[in-house]
Amino acid sequence: MKTRELELYLHIPFCKRKCNYCDFCSFPAGDDDISIYIRKLQQEILYWGRRLQSPSVSTVFIGGGTPSLIPAVQIESLMNTVRDSFSCAETMECTIEANPGTVTREKLSIYQSCGINRISFGLQSARKEELNMLGRIHTFEDFVSGFYEARDCGFQNINVDLMNAIPMQTMETMEQTLLKTAELEPEHFSVYSLIIEAGTPFYEKKGLDDLLPTEDEDAAMYERTEAILHTLGYERYELSNYARPGYECRHNCGYWTGKPYLGFGLAASSYFGKKRFANPADMEEYLSLSDFSGIFEKENELSKKEEMEEYMFLGLRMTKGISKMEFSKRFGTGILDVYRKPIQELSGKGLLKQDAERIWIPQQALFLSNQVMMEFLL
Repeated sequence: MKTRELELYLHIPFCKRKCNYCDFCSFPAGDDDISIYIRKLQQEILYWGRRLQSPSVSTVFIGGGTPSLIPAVQIESLMNTVRDSFSCAETMECTIEANPGTVTREKLSIYQSCGINRISFGLQSARKEELNMLGRIHTFEDFVSGFYEARDCGFQNINVDLMNAIPMQTMETMEQTLLKTAELEPEHFSVYSLIIEAGTPFYEKKGLDDLLPTEDEDAAMYERTEAILHTLGYERYELSNYARPGYECRHNCGYWTGKPYLGFGLAASSYFGKKRFANPADMEEYLSLSDFSGIFEKENELSKKEEMEEYMFLGLRMTKGISKMEFSKRFGTGILDVYRKPIQELSGKGLLKQDAERIWIPQQALFLSNQVMMEFLL
C-alpha cells in the first residue's frame, strides 16, 4: 500500500502526577512498564512503515502525558525507529511536549541531536498560586531555566502553552503571565481556556464554580490575549494559536486542513485512508495487539457528508478560513451549493465573512466559533 505524504503522532502517556484539569490518557508508571511500552510503540511504527512502503513524513509530534519525563535515550530510540521506517523530509518539523519540571540540559541536547527541532513547554501560568491550583509540578522559575537551556542547546522554535479562565485568575494576573512569558520571546503561543471535564478532580471539586471567571470574563481574556500578542508581533492563525511569521505549527495545521496522519501508542487517533480510528485506551489491551491494522480494517470510510462536515468544522478553526476552490476540488461541488443557507445566515449576523476566494470567521466572532461550526453539520 502506498500513500502520499503524511504526519505522525507518538503518544507517551506517562506523567509524574495527573493535573487537576487533565482528562487526557496519562498516568504515572514505573521504569519497567515504560520500557515495555516503548518497545511496543516501536513495533507499531515499524509495522506501518513496512505496510505503507516508507511514505514521506512531513511532521512528527511527540505528545502526552509528559514525553520529557522518560529517559531521553528512549525518545532517541523512537526517533531512530521513525527514520528507519519512514522517509523523513529534510525540512521535517518534529515537536516534543515538555513539562518544565522534567527537562534537563542532557535531555534537551539528545532531543536536538536526534532531529527534534521544536519544543512545546506546558507552562500554563507564571503564578505560583495558579500553578498549585492546577496541580502542576513546576514553577515559573523552572520554566525560565528550561527555556534558556533549550535556547543554549539550539532550539530556535519554541512554543509555550498558557491557560486562561483558571480558578481565581483575574484579567490582571492573566496579563502578568502573558507579558512575563513574552519577555523570553518564544516563537509561538498556544493559549487555551480551561474546560472542566467529567472525571477530573476539578469536576468533583466543591465550590469550584465560585472561583472560576465568568463566561464574559473568559471572553474578555480571550480578546485581551489577542490584542497583547498582536502588539508584540504574534498573529493569531487559529482559534487558540499565535505565531511569529513562519512559525505556525505545521503539524497542527495538517490536522485542521485534513492531511492524513497516523497516531501511534495508547489511545492515539489516526486519520488515514478516509477513515478515522483509534488505538485502545487500555494499556493491557494495547500491549496485547498483534495486528496493528486490525482497527483500521474494521472501520468504514467516512461518507462524503461526514468528510464535508469535518472539512468545514476543522477548517474554520483557522483564521484564514476555507478556500472555496479547495472545497470544490476535494468534493466536486461548490461550497455554496452545499452550504449556501448557513453561510448567508451567519454572514448576516456578522459571524462569518466571505470573498471570491475564501470563507472565514471574523476576529471579533472567534470566541463564538463553536456556535458557528455547529451550523455546518448537514
